[in-house]
Amino acid sequence: MADSVLDILLAVLILLGGLFTFIGSLGLVRLRDFYSRLHGPTKATTLGVGSLLIASMIHFSLRGEGLSLHELLVTFFLFITAPVSAHLLSKAALHLRVQSVAKMPAIIEETEGRD
Repeated sequence: MADSVLDILLAVLILLGGLFTFIGSLGLVRLRDFYSRLHGPTKATTLGVGSLLIASMIHFSLRGEGLSLHELLVTFFLFITAPVSAHLLSKAALHLRVQSVAKMPAIIEETEGRD
């Protein structure tokens, strides 16, 4: 009974991980400009890889020799480095004045009109 519940939990985590990773990859292909393309993979793929690593951690902790913390460390570093790298890429794009398809908010247009 406990093995079947564990198998169902692992299957759900793996399917969720695959679904989030696929959605992030699809966003990278389908979205129109750099800033939108940056958003899809950093959010969805981080959740996808995180849930795959958590499923791996549960599996190897319960079926292996002992507690498996390697996956927890990889997940921790992934959750820290993905937003930082996305932020640095977006700041570089702003510095290079990469144009966006999205319209600028009215408050920013008013401020730029005064300069």
